[in-house]
Amino acid sequence: VQVAESGGGSVQPGGSLRLSCTASGPSFDYYAIGWYRQAPGKEREQVSCINSAGSTHYADSVKGRFTISRDDARNTVILQMSSLKSEDTAVYTCAGDLRGGNLCTHVPYGYWGEETQVTVSS
Repeated sequence: VQVAESGGGSVQPGGSLRLSCTASGPSFDYYAIGWYRQAPGKEREQVSCINSAGSTHYADSVKGRFTISRDDARNTVILQMSSLKSEDTAVYTCAGDLRGGNLCTHVPYGYWGEETQVTVSS
């Protein structure tokens, strides 16, 4: 199983970016997918996640600004980020796991993608 992100980049405060996470292999509809980020000097945190049933979770810092969704036909999970702030600057990584029926915050994600940089700056 390979997990890969795309869509990072630079944007001004208040702008939007769309991150995509794809996973290879069959049974994507059983996956839970989590998005994580790590800013310089800070610990990695889970930003958002979605389980196989479509139940979602958001960190308090991004509620109302980020939206996670899945398209199982395309083996893809999208993280739509809006009203971006400078504190959203970080490297973002997605992770997947076939134990997707659990609460997505409790999934022991086994497959991790590479990082993608998100920079929010004027």
